[in-house]
Amino acid sequence: MVSPDGSVAFRRLYELMALMKAADDRLAKGISTGELICVYWPSRGQEAIAAAMGVVLRPDDQLVTTYRGLHDLIGKGVPLTEIFGEMLGRTVGASRGKGGTMHIANPAVGVMLSTGIVGAGPPVAVGLALAGKRKGLDRVTVVSFGDGATNTGSFHEAANMAALWDLPLVFVCQNNLYAEMTPTSATMKLQHVADRAAGYGMPGVTVDGNDPLAVKSALDDAVNTARGGGGPTFVECVTFRFRGHYFGDRMPYMPRDQLAAAMAADPVPRLRNHLAEAGICGEDELSAIDDAALYAVETALSAVLNAESPSVDELERDVYATPVGFPG
Repeated sequence: MVSPDGSVAFRRLYELMALMKAADDRLAKGISTGELICVYWPSRGQEAIAAAMGVVLRPDDQLVTTYRGLHDLIGKGVPLTEIFGEMLGRTVGASRGKGGTMHIANPAVGVMLSTGIVGAGPPVAVGLALAGKRKGLDRVTVVSFGDGATNTGSFHEAANMAALWDLPLVFVCQNNLYAEMTPTSATMKLQHVADRAAGYGMPGVTVDGNDPLAVKSALDDAVNTARGGGGPTFVECVTFRFRGHYFGDRMPYMPRDQLAAAMAADPVPRLRNHLAEAGICGEDELSAIDDAALYAVETALSAVLNAESPSVDELERDVYATPVGFPG
């Protein structure tokens, strides 16, 4: 039996996942037809992880994510207009259209950084978590990254420091089984990336990243541990991406049967079916959620396409704390 509070959380998970899917699908359609021009690293198929983070984290908790972070940004509450605005280079973007897809941040909702460098997020997250601890806050920092990032020296150093200092930090590895175009099996001998956590003296857990309820449960434990002073946890969420490393990637490296099997287990309809079968949501309510997601995406995109592009006056803005004039 699902409690009323549980029902609300489950509905919220589906609302976020439906919005993430609608946003990704619309970008794919727009870029394919030439309506939209931007560079994009799709996150389609990984919605369950970001939705769980969105439900578990408080507004004041902080998130560091990557260039493949559309779903993470939506989950943490960055408005679609600011996301699309940044991707399409318009002044309504989170960074006034100057950061692009790789560099979207909104500290007001806790999104502190989106990095385009593989493995660069964890050290920054260590600094944020250390700052929160030294200030005596009960804020938690989450850093999201892919399986390939765990092969970098920056990840190793960050994980070691986080564990050593018992920082309020949660490492969330979105293991989509491919580091860009290279399968995980060709980059490490480990069956579970989370096994690496033991080397740093922190707990490591592996969950089905396509099951938002399993991810939420693991994140609840990890976040509560961090918030209570118990230090960091490494949470590996095994998932799959339905599109290429970048949009337009033809994916010749990916077996067709592997992709077909992953798409047949799409986490969005999987949760939708669960909510219907468990009696948590009726078909009309679920359809209303789907329609609301599509409407929100089209409304935001329309606002962005009608917004201005940055002018040359923006070149020196946000570069220095105090504006500096250069010789002509």
